[in-house]
Amino acid sequence: MSSATGDPRPKIPPVNDSVLSRESWKIFQVIAEFVEGYERLIHTRPSVSVFGSARAKQGDSYYQLAESIGRHLSDAGYSIVTGGGPGAMEAVNKGAHRGRSLSIGLNIELPNQEPYNRFQDISLRFRHFFTRKVMFVKYAAAYVVLPGGFGTLDELAEILALEQTGKTRRIPIILIKEPFWRPLLQWFKNTLLAENMIDEEDLHLWKFADTPEEVVTIIQNFYKGKEIPIDTLVDKT
Repeated sequence: MSSATGDPRPKIPPVNDSVLSRESWKIFQVIAEFVEGYERLIHTRPSVSVFGSARAKQGDSYYQLAESIGRHLSDAGYSIVTGGGPGAMEAVNKGAHRGRSLSIGLNIELPNQEPYNRFQDISLRFRHFFTRKVMFVKYAAAYVVLPGGFGTLDELAEILALEQTGKTRRIPIILIKEPFWRPLLQWFKNTLLAENMIDEEDLHLWKFADTPEEVVTIIQNFYKGKEIPIDTLVDKT
């Protein structure tokens, strides 16, 4: 696009030091979030990152299932990492908090959402989604994905892309309640695979579970006989 004076290329504005200073402080905020996350979570292995809807209500089936999954994983020796919010996240943290392992919340302030849940042994606060996402992945030995909305889908797409591209090691991705996920996964097969947007092997990145016992068994079977102990694994991102 030509400038108003008719020059063939637009003019590059001079550096505004005041704007640059504000942006520089944001960089330090990001660094501080990474440093705190690494320092406080490095000793929580083995851990499982669990995603799910903030809208699940106490008493409904998804909430009860989430709480039971948190308790079973905690009693099996896995620290539990959630987004620290209400709904399924609260349920998972509650179950984990009643178990024998750590209950961890990676909290972020969002408009129109209830406060962070109180069932957290370690509670981290994030301003930036991308630093928070790294912490979900960095020390995870497995991912458990409960039914959820856009936020849960975002996390699922993120971990699928990371494993597909080899940016993280292959670890279990466990989808809870196959009927909930079936329409989306059929679209993966009938559209993404058919249009050559993914490979056939990408349809095998996940497993299904309906019960807490199945979740624990899938994770334990995955690591059975592995040369590297589960509690020494750290993501390479």
